[in-house]
Amino acid sequence: MADTAPVALVTGAAHRLGAKTAQTLHARGWNLIIHYRSQHQKAETVAADLNQTRPGSAVTLQADLSNLAEVQQLAEHSVAHWGRLNGLVNNASVFYPNPTELATAQDWDSILNTNLRAPFFLLQACLPALRDGAGSVVNLIDIYSERPLPQHPLYSASKAGLAALTKSWAKDLAPSVRVNGVSPGAILWPEGEGKLDSGHRQAILEKTPLARTGTPEDIADTIAFLLCDAPFITGQILPVDGGRSLNM
Repeated sequence: MADTAPVALVTGAAHRLGAKTAQTLHARGWNLIIHYRSQHQKAETVAADLNQTRPGSAVTLQADLSNLAEVQQLAEHSVAHWGRLNGLVNNASVFYPNPTELATAQDWDSILNTNLRAPFFLLQACLPALRDGAGSVVNLIDIYSERPLPQHPLYSASKAGLAALTKSWAKDLAPSVRVNGVSPGAILWPEGEGKLDSGHRQAILEKTPLARTGTPEDIADTIAFLLCDAPFITGQILPVDGGRSLNM
């Protein structure tokens, strides 16, 4: 029997929210392209788990999204693998503090190229396949796109730009392609250079009406809703933040 499952490309799907999104879509019957930059083993583990459930339903593809040539290759290989593409989830992003007086051109390139330029040119390269497949796009925005996070001007600007692209694409690509966004609040605390101290975390929770962090499932389920269950929704950015955006 021919494999006719819809196909989604999820960027940054080796771990955290991207991996949970891939798992959630797979449980809804999708085939998955698991993109990763450096987390090769984690990506392979995600794909192997999915393939154990449904053989041949997940593959991994590596690309550095700050490199435009690799973005183009990612799109080409994603479409070529099953010959179709029905969903694109722009999840991958770079997050770390960069105060204006200390920010460098390298910071600009790292953050803006990954968080804003890559989603634009990835969608552009995937667009013929998405149109053919009556596709849907979900961009991971951030509540800081509207209320910038102190000392993160480039990150905040990149997410504000992606929010604007979401609404522009919803107009420009209709009616064949729907484009929406999900704007998480506190779900998983940042890792590495962008990690927050306990005092900052507590301050965030105190401004969150539901008084807790969300879960990766909260985000993944919302993405799946927009891809699978919302044929008359486009151009919307859904906050999934426990109400925190009410207090910003």
